[in-house]
Amino acid sequence: MSLSTIIIILLVLLVLALVVLYVFYNRGDEKLQFDIGGQVPRADGGKDSSAERTVRARLLGLGLVSSTVVLGLIAKLWSMQLVSKDDYQQQAESNRTRTISLAAQRGRILDRSGNEIVGNRPCITIIAKPEVAENNIEIQLLGNLIGMPAAAVRRKIQDQSEGAQSDRTVASDVSRRVVAFIGEHPYLFEGITVEERSARSYPFGSLAAHVVGYTGTVTKEQLEESAKNTDEGSIVYETGDTVGQAGIEFEYENILQGIRGEQQVYVDANGAVLEYSTSVEPQSGSDIVLTIDAQLQQAAEEALQSIIDKIRNSVSKECKAGSAIVMDVTNGEILAMASCPTYSPNIFVGGISNDDWNKLQSEESGYPMMNRAIAGQYPSASTIKPFSTFAALDNGIANESSEYNCTGWWTGFGEASGQYCWEHKGHGRMNLRTGITNSCDVVFYEIGKGFYESDKPEAFQAKLHEWGLAEKTGIDLPGESQGRIPDADWKWNYYTSAADLDRQWKGGDFTNLAIGQGDLLVTPMQMACAYGGVATNGKQWRPHLLKSVRSRTGSGSVVDYEPQLLREIQEEEKYRSIVHDGLVGVIYEEAEYIAQHFTSLPVRVAGKSGTGERAGHNPTAWFITFAPENDPKYCVAVTIEEATWANSSALFANRDILGALYGVKDEVPYAITSVESVGD
Repeated sequence: MSLSTIIIILLVLLVLALVVLYVFYNRGDEKLQFDIGGQVPRADGGKDSSAERTVRARLLGLGLVSSTVVLGLIAKLWSMQLVSKDDYQQQAESNRTRTISLAAQRGRILDRSGNEIVGNRPCITIIAKPEVAENNIEIQLLGNLIGMPAAAVRRKIQDQSEGAQSDRTVASDVSRRVVAFIGEHPYLFEGITVEERSARSYPFGSLAAHVVGYTGTVTKEQLEESAKNTDEGSIVYETGDTVGQAGIEFEYENILQGIRGEQQVYVDANGAVLEYSTSVEPQSGSDIVLTIDAQLQQAAEEALQSIIDKIRNSVSKECKAGSAIVMDVTNGEILAMASCPTYSPNIFVGGISNDDWNKLQSEESGYPMMNRAIAGQYPSASTIKPFSTFAALDNGIANESSEYNCTGWWTGFGEASGQYCWEHKGHGRMNLRTGITNSCDVVFYEIGKGFYESDKPEAFQAKLHEWGLAEKTGIDLPGESQGRIPDADWKWNYYTSAADLDRQWKGGDFTNLAIGQGDLLVTPMQMACAYGGVATNGKQWRPHLLKSVRSRTGSGSVVDYEPQLLREIQEEEKYRSIVHDGLVGVIYEEAEYIAQHFTSLPVRVAGKSGTGERAGHNPTAWFITFAPENDPKYCVAVTIEEATWANSSALFANRDILGALYGVKDEVPYAITSVESVGD
């Protein structure tokens, strides 16, 4: 029955009610009534309480109420039919339709030559409709087939993280045998389908794992944060989205993350999908091109791991961690960044188990997920000495002709406060250049003493800050550490449980700082940038990993990274010459066993070693180089934890990386000496 027919019937009923009301009310209202028995007429004064008038009054009230109700119904029906028609139609439509989000494929991560480091691969996935959760037999059969407990299968199907109407992901990367069995027995698996979806792939395995990072399901915190973000172009996540959680995957999430599509579906009263309607196709994310060279990255990782294995198997069982960086000093491009131990990002595809996660986070495993190149903090050891030299020259603590006598035992603050040079036999007469070349501690003890006794002791720390130590480089990776340059205020506030006398800044604090020991902490990335500045006469370029962003259509790029000058340090040319010549001397003059590893290269190299001491641990070995020394292009910084003398550990990894850069393998055998034979 149509709405117009109902309105007509109600109007007719209203008219009849009014007619009846009128008839009853107008039958007469005489005040004089005659008795049927022929009695004498009498006046009917006062209130009439006869049954007839009572019925008439009630009918009048009933008619008024009925009329009011009918008029109200007519008004409401008119409003529903004419005024709110569009609203009700929209509500009805929304009750029978749902929107299902369609995931977009993430953009790829490529090396500088276009080689795919992170891509996407087809992933055969078992999908179940929500109602399958009520079928115990089907759940048990499916669990037996894919090797998953029935309870786990049910939990996955009941999980609404991908949407109430969306099909549920039960298992990914299933075998062809499983697919074939389901296809041959469809009557056993109603509501179960097999889909080909997309998952992250790693053609080079764990290569550059700390650089590219990994992906995972969006967390509650990320969902809440994205909902608050109103910036133009920002992504609003949905439950179940796959997002970047570390490395480049995290840093450039807005670029790699595609744009979701939509699928309209019709549902019944229970929410079950009846049929599909219109759809908007998802758009994949943009490809990112990194500054990394995959071939050089592989060489750096292999060189680092090889030396660590040799050290662990010979002189230090605790040695299992380190880092290596190759940077283009002319623009800040990172050509390789290795951190050891490493991990496989593939372990996160489809979700990581608690056991695997705990292993990746454990001290026993060496904290594999830590990117030591940017997050590792170590005493710089003797790699600080070029910057101690600049501080001394700039502040009048030393000059080009300053000379020092190294006997192997320095007593500048008295015999009771004496300190050894690493070369206990002594170096003899030294100046600033030979002090760098031979890494003579006595030269730098004298510099530390000079600052302690000067009227501007804080100028030393200021110079180290000027060169970027204890300052984040701003590299485009999450998790960068800041490091630390200790001073009098820091020491007093840090050692709060010590006696007041021990909290005070002393001369020994300066001598430790001048040789890169004590409380000083730097990151390998900071030292690579600092040496890059030495190589380029004071220009430090911000280190970066992004080279370009490719266009979604065609072969061009929509973004090309523009190098950014991080800082420019002004030093007199004669001071630069002292430091530069001293660093060249480290490679070719300090010792024959060092020089023989570098003379086979087609270019000359400058560099510095360092062996950092830490109580209760084996040394941290450093070796930093730049090449060619007369027109620098590359800086290579290697750091190895729990190692041995730098010139018999980190040096070899550094040389192997230079060999990969210039295509000349080091043919000189390695000689890894014991921890007791610590040099510098």
